[in-house]
Amino acid sequence: MSANMVMFNLLGGVSLLLYGMRLAGEGMQAAAGSRLRLWLGTLTDRRLMGVAVGAVVTAVIQSSSATTVMLVGLVSAGFMSLQQTLGVILGADVGTTLTVQLIAFHVLDYSLLLIGVAVPMMFATRRKQINYFGQVLLGFGLIFLGMKLITETTVPLQGNPLFEEILLSMVNAPLMVILLSTAFTAVIQSSAATIGIALTFASQGLVPLTLAIPIIIGANIGTSATALLSSIGTTSEARRVALAHSLFKIIGAVLVYPLIPWFAWAIALLGGDAARQIANAHTVFNVGIAALLIPFTGPLARLIRRMIPDEPVAAAEWHPRYLDEHVLDSPGLAIGQATRETLRLADFAQTMLRDSLLVLEKDDEVLLEDVIRRDDQVDRLNAAIKHYLTRLAEQNISPDLSQQETGLLYVISDLEHIGDIISKSLMLLARKKIENKHVFSEEGQEEIRALHAQVSENLDLALAAFASQNFEIAQQVLRRKVVVNQMERELRQAHIERLHQGLRESMDTSAIHMDVLNDLKRINSHATNIAYVVMGEL
Repeated sequence: MSANMVMFNLLGGVSLLLYGMRLAGEGMQAAAGSRLRLWLGTLTDRRLMGVAVGAVVTAVIQSSSATTVMLVGLVSAGFMSLQQTLGVILGADVGTTLTVQLIAFHVLDYSLLLIGVAVPMMFATRRKQINYFGQVLLGFGLIFLGMKLITETTVPLQGNPLFEEILLSMVNAPLMVILLSTAFTAVIQSSAATIGIALTFASQGLVPLTLAIPIIIGANIGTSATALLSSIGTTSEARRVALAHSLFKIIGAVLVYPLIPWFAWAIALLGGDAARQIANAHTVFNVGIAALLIPFTGPLARLIRRMIPDEPVAAAEWHPRYLDEHVLDSPGLAIGQATRETLRLADFAQTMLRDSLLVLEKDDEVLLEDVIRRDDQVDRLNAAIKHYLTRLAEQNISPDLSQQETGLLYVISDLEHIGDIISKSLMLLARKKIENKHVFSEEGQEEIRALHAQVSENLDLALAAFASQNFEIAQQVLRRKVVVNQMERELRQAHIERLHQGLRESMDTSAIHMDVLNDLKRINSHATNIAYVVMGEL
């Protein structure tokens, strides 16, 4: 076989192995659905339970990197704390060894059989679970086929003096091997694939255990690159999760590196062929790190928090907190996150409405500017939520979730309108009142205060109904709309009567007074619209 054919066959074998890994992982993840995230978010309160859940989830999806990326998303979304994730991360590293142990079995000759069984399962039925299981079998079939191709291609390398010299130089330079393995794994994003390739070479007697161990160390470090990249632009807590994954791997590498010869000797005592010894070394490495570090998750969490401090509140305030792109593949969870961000948007609208009365009463120019500034935040969050929901709608989501997504778009639109009415109308009226040094009459001021209280209460009730999806509270808001409209008409008539009496303050502030009443009525209409969303009347 020519050198070119050897290279082409190796490239083809590695490509089949990588694609098989991806197919198997995606198939298992699709079969499990959103339950994986549920397990991670609800079953990890205790450290040992976290280790077990991390191992199971990673064994299912075939990738500790994917598990850590999910953790980054859950922590960014506020569903998990850093302390909870540390045990899961250690368990994820254990879970990925199960894949390598499976690859180490002598099943390469059954690769075509697996593919032959898998394809009908994927296309001969419409049952999704069978399709997904067929995808998993096809993935493993391609993994074994790729390894078989690599094995057959490397036969000519046995006894090759040049290749043996290269291997000897690599055995004597374990640090370089670790770095190369780290870089290779970071590129292909799978430590199991890197170690699977090493298994294949070892089965031909081309990779001794003392060389395989640095490859294992590097593969474990390199697999943390995916989580580090996924944490860019997320919260401080999410970046800490990615750092923890890398830190655990580096600690393990530092501890094992000086002991490579003795570690190889101990693994050899366990017996088995070369491939099984490499799989055992990978398992012992990760189980050992988990057993060693699990008692120290508390101090490690404190260390990581010092390395990545919290963001300044003022800076974080102007950015979405809950719109995590990592959960868009779980529409139910994504809708929940968009709802949390919408409630945060509502907080800004509520405080703007509350402070607008203080501006009108006390002529506070500083507070006036602050209210206008908060409307910028309302606009930013509205745009961010709208963009997030638009991306979610591009996926194939259920009719129920689609209705919730549409409802959220209505709610954020009404909240934005409320912010605009306050900043662009009420605050403009307040500025005019301040500049002209006008003063409301005592009766007029009390009337504005009373209508403002009714509208504020109605907005609070509408948002409470939205947050809890409570139909009874929503119906209460709809009933109060009639009361507020009637009250606005009565107050308008009372102001006209004061004008007829020739009251000076009422004459000076007449236009401002009437516009304030009208703006409050408009705000109440938007609050009522939110109640209609809760009632399902879009």
